[in-house]
Amino acid sequence: MKIATFNINGIKARANALPAWLEESQPDVAVLQEIKSVDEGFPRDLFEDMGYNVETHGQKSFNGVAILSKLPLEDVVRGLPGDDGDEQARWIEATVVGTQAVRLCGLYLPNGNPAPGPKYDYKLAWMERLRTRAKALLENEETALMLGDYNVIPLPEDAARPGAWTEDALFLPQTRAAFRKIVNLGFTDAFRARHLGPGHYSFWDYQANSWERNNGIRIDHILMTPQAADLMTGCGIDREVRGREKPSDHVPVWVDLAA
Repeated sequence: MKIATFNINGIKARANALPAWLEESQPDVAVLQEIKSVDEGFPRDLFEDMGYNVETHGQKSFNGVAILSKLPLEDVVRGLPGDDGDEQARWIEATVVGTQAVRLCGLYLPNGNPAPGPKYDYKLAWMERLRTRAKALLENEETALMLGDYNVIPLPEDAARPGAWTEDALFLPQTRAAFRKIVNLGFTDAFRARHLGPGHYSFWDYQANSWERNNGIRIDHILMTPQAADLMTGCGIDREVRGREKPSDHVPVWVDLAA
């Protein structure tokens, strides 16, 4: 089962690029972030015609997450537990059923800038809610993935120029510590389990020729419970997608599971 995460930075803007990548890469499941569309405005027919089941958790003009799956989806949940007043569409869960069931948790973690400030407070509070949900997945011994745009640069080697990010919410010590608290519960960073060292990025800003200069960061992550990690057969970043026509500033990250 090939499962990918992709922050598309607007479904309307990626109306051609996303289907082209799906056709080429053929993921069984694609978890999307920043669809920037209400549920009714998402072009589900386009993806259903490609053989995908579609589940969305949208929001007008901002945020929004979705799951496209060639396999059946069950028990869909929208919204990260822990704050009934949170109206931002940043979390979607579903169980995808292949040769065995896999719980998918698609997330778009808050950016948090400017920091300090209320946006950064929201980011850290969201990460604490995420840790609570992550702990429950482990306690239930589920075969599960938490994947998406984490807006976290875990280590200096995950940035081409780490010194440029020292005051940014994505790289502040509190952010990285909150991320480690989640991983250290017992999760595996799928990409780092297969690829070590610097030079691996999933985001390049549109400004300052970041792509041309390879001034990137790795902020799109797939965290796996031990039950899922045992099934991993491969993982990668589709870097070349960033150089195509009308690209997102993110690229897909994928994992293959023997499931």
